[in-house]
Amino acid sequence: MAADVAETGVAAEELKQFVERIERLEEEKAGIAGDIKDVFAEMKGRGFDTKAVRSILRIRKKDHAERQEEEAMLELYMQALGMA
Repeated sequence: MAADVAETGVAAEELKQFVERIERLEEEKAGIAGDIKDVFAEMKGRGFDTKAVRSILRIRKKDHAERQEEEAMLELYMQALGMA
């Protein structure tokens, strides 16, 4: 495959296009990450607990069953450690 890429302009051009697409997406990702950071800074400035908001965001990504299972396991462990 590597020899094919070096010998054929078509494969080399296709590879270049893939690499350039990835580079553009990485740039967009960095920009979005900066935007998210700005939103968290704004929230913090308004008095919100950003650590709690990050936890909420993680929880919202999970489906209901996964959340219930995780909460049950956490409760079990906390009971075992005398924390509940």
